[in-house]
Amino acid sequence: RLATVAAATAVLGAALLAAAISIAGAFDAAGAAAAATVLLAPAVVDLALLATTPIERMLSRRWTARAVARLEAVDPLRVAVTGSFGKTTVKGYLRHLLTGTRTVVASPASFNNTAGLCRAVNEHLLDGTDVFIAEMGAYRLGEIAAMTRWVRPEVSVLTSIGPVHLERFGSLDNVVAAKTEIFATSRTAVVNVDAHAMADEAARLAASGIRVVTCSAVDPDADVVVPAEPSGDAAASDDARTITVFGRRVRARIAPDATAGNVACAVGAAAALGVPDADIAARLATLPGTEHRRRLTTSASGVVVVDDTYNSNPEGAAAALALLAGTPAGRRVVVTPGMVELGSVQREANAEFARAAAGVADDLLLVGRTNRAALAAGTADGSARVLLVDSREEAVAWVRANLAAGDAVLYENDLPDHYP
Repeated sequence: RLATVAAATAVLGAALLAAAISIAGAFDAAGAAAAATVLLAPAVVDLALLATTPIERMLSRRWTARAVARLEAVDPLRVAVTGSFGKTTVKGYLRHLLTGTRTVVASPASFNNTAGLCRAVNEHLLDGTDVFIAEMGAYRLGEIAAMTRWVRPEVSVLTSIGPVHLERFGSLDNVVAAKTEIFATSRTAVVNVDAHAMADEAARLAASGIRVVTCSAVDPDADVVVPAEPSGDAAASDDARTITVFGRRVRARIAPDATAGNVACAVGAAAALGVPDADIAARLATLPGTEHRRRLTTSASGVVVVDDTYNSNPEGAAAALALLAGTPAGRRVVVTPGMVELGSVQREANAEFARAAAGVADDLLLVGRTNRAALAAGTADGSARVLLVDSREEAVAWVRANLAAGDAVLYENDLPDHYP
């Protein structure tokens, strides 16, 4: 039934696209199709969500009831994680930090809506599980609140606030309102106070009587502080970082591609759950990477590949570019279609990324037409050679033909096929 509704929505989208192309008669056919697709893609997606939501709710009731019964039967400590970005990574980090002392089940991949969490509980939550970690995402106000009503997390983690899905939320204030719904049933709130408005939110939560664990990469007064760079002291000459956990100094090695704020949130949650400092430090040295998020590999031809193709956002894109800049390479290349779902800041965010990329890369390949104008404008004052390609496949072929051992390429984002 869901497939039928989705198919009907696709037909509606095609009809809208055809109508828009007909209206845009002043354009050539290709230009009209491209313009109409860019304008109508968000509307078609919203129509799909609107059409399927009532049916999804109806079908999910029995699965939710089953998941609630399973949670009550197993009775794990329940942890929820959300944020504009970083939530999947922090979930993976926290699972890793807890695994040494607890039996942990986490919702897989990016299964972060009601259907995904029901599936995670019903298919993966085994008897004897100590901790269940639920990642929660949202496109609109009320979605996280609906999940917390049946998951009922005791510990909740908020990793970040940013302009992701801003075209749906309308403002960062609405993003804050949606993400902070995660604290509705929590006894402990783990908050990245470096994020927009989160210092105030932490103070509000503390005033309400909830235990608050503040986490930061820069605020020395936070409960958990993980510096962005390795730090030495008189007693140590290695490249480990000195992290602070409730006033205690802990030395730990952390992978250079791990974002400090994400690590701080995972450490804060693990410490709040009673994991000893020594266990946290030992397991930080082997934090798992997240698929398609700043994954560093070397191809068979000897080219270093930075894969950051999943769900790009301004902060993550900047971190991936910094990773490329710090990678020894004879020639550096950035391949990107730019970022989407950033609302009114999308053009400037893409231009800003292109400006930075043009100062790091020797070649910058702009994929597709969705953000081409903004990206090209951002490269105007840079030294990188700019190439325009129509598809990711064309970009990959260029990389394979032009790069050699000792070179490096960053693949930043990969848009769905409905973006031109």
